[in-house]
Amino acid sequence: MLPRQFRVRFSIAFLLGSLLLLPTSKGLTQEIPALDLPQTSQSEEIPADGLFFADIVVRGQPVFQVGSLSELSAIERAQIINRRIASFLTQSQTDTTVTVVTDSERGIATLQLNNRVLMTVTGQDAQDFNLPVETLAQQWAEELNQAFEQPPLAIDVGQRLYITLRQFQRDAIDNLPSILGALLAILATWLLAASVRRLTLAGASRWEVDRNSKILVSRLGYGAVWTFGTVVALGVLGLDFATLVGTLGLTSVAIGFSLRDILSNYFSGIILLASRPFQLGDQIIIREFEGTVTQIQLRATTLKTYDGRIVYIPNQEVFSATITNNTACTIRRSSVTVGIGYDDDITAAKQILQEAVLGVAGIESEPKPEILVRELAANTVNIEVRFWVNARRLPFLEMTSQVTQALKEALQKAGINIPSDIYLLHLDEFSTTSDSPPGSGRADRNSNSKQPKNIS
Repeated sequence: MLPRQFRVRFSIAFLLGSLLLLPTSKGLTQEIPALDLPQTSQSEEIPADGLFFADIVVRGQPVFQVGSLSELSAIERAQIINRRIASFLTQSQTDTTVTVVTDSERGIATLQLNNRVLMTVTGQDAQDFNLPVETLAQQWAEELNQAFEQPPLAIDVGQRLYITLRQFQRDAIDNLPSILGALLAILATWLLAASVRRLTLAGASRWEVDRNSKILVSRLGYGAVWTFGTVVALGVLGLDFATLVGTLGLTSVAIGFSLRDILSNYFSGIILLASRPFQLGDQIIIREFEGTVTQIQLRATTLKTYDGRIVYIPNQEVFSATITNNTACTIRRSSVTVGIGYDDDITAAKQILQEAVLGVAGIESEPKPEILVRELAANTVNIEVRFWVNARRLPFLEMTSQVTQALKEALQKAGINIPSDIYLLHLDEFSTTSDSPPGSGRADRNSNSKQPKNIS
C-alpha cells in the first residue's frame, strides 16, 4: 500500500489532468458545425451538441450568421443584434461605417456604430468559424458596411443572383450530360430547320405566287421544325416529355379554336398552292365572281373582274367552291343558233353556214366547226353552229360576234329568209345574270321587240 503523501499527490494530479482535458474536448465538438456554416443560406437552426446558428438581418435580408453563447441561444442573440441594427436604420445618421474595437486582454472584439455597440465577437465565435477573433470581426464589419451602403433592391438582387449562381455551380456537374444533350438537339434542329427552309424556298420558286407567300411558306416549315426540336431539347433536359406534348397539344387546340377561320384560310392556301387548280393570269369563275387571277396568297386569292374591280376571296371559300377555269386550255368552243323557214333547203343552208364560219379569220380549223339541226320550232328550223376560238375572254367575244355577223350576211346573200320572230343568237357563256342555262344560246326576245320583222 502506498504511503499517504503519495496518494494525496496522485489525487491532485488526476484532478488537474481532468480539468485540462475538459476545454480541449469542448473545443473539438465546436469545430464540427463551423465547417458547415457557410453552406447555410436560410435562417435555420442547425443542432450540433447543443449549438445553434441564426441570421443577422439588414433590411429584411440575411447578411451573416452568429452562434450561441453560454448564456444566450443563437436566436436570442440574433434578435438582440437585429433590434440594434433596426433601431439604427430608423434614425437619420451621418456616419454609417461599422468599426472594430478589439480587447486583447479579454480576447474579444466589438462592432460599433456611432460609438454604439452592435455586437460582440467572442472566442466562442472564433472557435465556431475557425478564425481569429479580430479577423472574424473585420469580416463581419465589412459585410455590415456593404449591407448598409447598398439600397434594399441591390441587396435583394445581389443575394438572389448569388444564391442562383451557387445553386447552378452545385448542380452543374450533375446536369452536364443533360445540357450537352440539349445543345446537340438544338444544333441538329437548327441544321434541319435551315435545310427545310432552303428546300421550301426552292420548291416554292416553281409556284407562280408573290415573294411574300413563298417566304411565309418557308417560315411555316422553319417554325414547325423548331417547335419539334424545342420539345425534344426540353425532354433531354429532364422535363416530362408527355407533359410537354400534352401542354403543346392543349395550347395548339386553344389557338386553333380561337383562330380557326384564319388558320383554315392558311391551310387552304397551302393546299391550293400545292394542287394548283389555277395560276396567275388564268380567267376563272368562283361562285358569283369571274375575272383574272392577279395574286395567290396564303390567306386569299385576288381576282380582277372584267369591269375593273378587285375581289379578295378567302382561300377557305376558294377551296370549297366549284372552280371554272376558262383558260386551262388554249381554245374553247362557242356556238351561234340561227333559224330558217320550213320552206328553205336545210342542206343548202348548212353548207352556206359552214362556208361562212370557215371564212372568218381566227376560227380554229381543228376541231372542225359543227353545223347541227337542233330544234323544229313552231315557225322555224333552228340550226346550231359550233366553232372553236381562243379561250381568252376578249378573243372569245370578238370571234363570236364576227361569226354571228358573217352567218347573218351569208344567209341574206343566199336569199334565205329568217322568220320574223327568230333572230341570230349567240351563246355568251360568261354571263352570270342571264336566267337561261349555259349553252342555250337564247336571247331575251323582249329586248328585241323593236327590231324590224323582215330582217332580209
